[in-house]
Amino acid sequence: MATLEQARQLVDTLSAELARRTGDIRRHHDYYTGQHNLRFASDEFADYFAKRYRGFSDNWTQVVADAPVERLTVTGIQAAGAEIADTDTWEVWQRNDLDSESQLGFLSSVLGARTFMLVWGDPKNPDTPIVTFEDASSAIILYEPGSRTRRRAAMKRWQDGFGEYATLYLPDEVWKFFRAPQNLIIKPPLLAAADEQVKPWMPREVGDEPNPQRNPMGVVPMRELPNRPMLVDQPISDVAGTIAMQDVINLLWAQLLTASDYASLQQRIVLGADLPKMPILDDNGQQVGVRPVALSKFIKERVLWLEDPDAKVASWQAADLKAFTDVIEVAVGHLAAQTRTPAHYLIGKMVNLSGDAMTAAETGVVKKAQEKQLWYGAGIRGAAELIALARGETAKARAMAAGRVLWADAESRNIGQLTDSLLKLRQIGFPFQFLALRFGLTPTEVAQLVEMRESEAAMDPVNALMNQANPAAGVDSETGADAEQDSEAA
Repeated sequence: MATLEQARQLVDTLSAELARRTGDIRRHHDYYTGQHNLRFASDEFADYFAKRYRGFSDNWTQVVADAPVERLTVTGIQAAGAEIADTDTWEVWQRNDLDSESQLGFLSSVLGARTFMLVWGDPKNPDTPIVTFEDASSAIILYEPGSRTRRRAAMKRWQDGFGEYATLYLPDEVWKFFRAPQNLIIKPPLLAAADEQVKPWMPREVGDEPNPQRNPMGVVPMRELPNRPMLVDQPISDVAGTIAMQDVINLLWAQLLTASDYASLQQRIVLGADLPKMPILDDNGQQVGVRPVALSKFIKERVLWLEDPDAKVASWQAADLKAFTDVIEVAVGHLAAQTRTPAHYLIGKMVNLSGDAMTAAETGVVKKAQEKQLWYGAGIRGAAELIALARGETAKARAMAAGRVLWADAESRNIGQLTDSLLKLRQIGFPFQFLALRFGLTPTEVAQLVEMRESEAAMDPVNALMNQANPAAGVDSETGADAEQDSEAA
């Protein structure tokens, strides 16, 4: 049991670490949404053109971040020793809208280097715990010294117009705190961390709930989903490595647009002539002087009259903007190679690519998504364990901790390739339910499909016996067509 002072000190410490992390997280989110500043330009160029190109960005950061996330779809969670996915856990997953919320969580991890899953029991519905994804800017886990998995404490922090709120989760109890709102001016991390000590956290009373209250789960109810974790350092955001090249691309576009404005058309120049002058007349119409004609007048009226016999008209050629576009394309190609993003995602050139060529082009992003499935899968298994603990199912919690997460196939294949590969697997003996999962169905959909097959077999037992005798043939009971021939035609 922690004392109030110990809990308050722990919240201060975790808040300071959150303040340190928030600067990078905010910067990565800004780059994802296209909020870039003009960098790597000379001081003179930046002074003159920074305002002109404010708000402009050729934003490839978003494409790089979205590419692996769109290939991460959880289809079920299977306990150790079970043959199928756990239906109760999947019901909790669906009731918490995690099929959509998980996509936000995965993107948050890609941008902020980590995301978190928080599980807590719902007094109004004990069978359906509340499960949420938390951004790295608002949640944090404290691990035991020397361990990357044993959780000592966790905290969720947020604010509204009335102040800041924090909930501290310990293995045996939960503390709730509140403090007056801090200054919202963005400060460097060290100064922001110092501000954390100015106004103390006070215990927050919520109705009749005790503070602290007992943690019935007996463990810290939060799990981390790290992005590209390392043994000796913090996880790495996918966006962190794209920022420098993104700045280069933006600068090249600014220079290209400037050249387009000033030198993209053939220019005419006048040599050997004085500036044209206009007479200055008094009230009586008498000339009292001359003044030069503004050059903007000739640009607007497109007329120039020269009386000087030595005047000559020359020209210079338009600037070659292809020099800029070629470098931009090289920079985008480097970005694709460095981040393992398919080049056709960025450059957009697809000319008669075969299926094998497409597979080879997407190998990098497929492997990248599969790596994230391993990293995120550990955290999701841990969340499934917490769901079981919140429901009071201790034995099931151990099984879920040792289970596995079922994912949709990260590789994109057309329906003909997919059915052909599944048919070959069927011919060597793979069971129907395994093939249905590989096809992309969720465990729930597979169970429904099995019931449909059993219902059809009951209505047409002769056709069912024929399929059992020759499962690879797969004669369709309605059309009489051979499935293998259909697959080859596809």
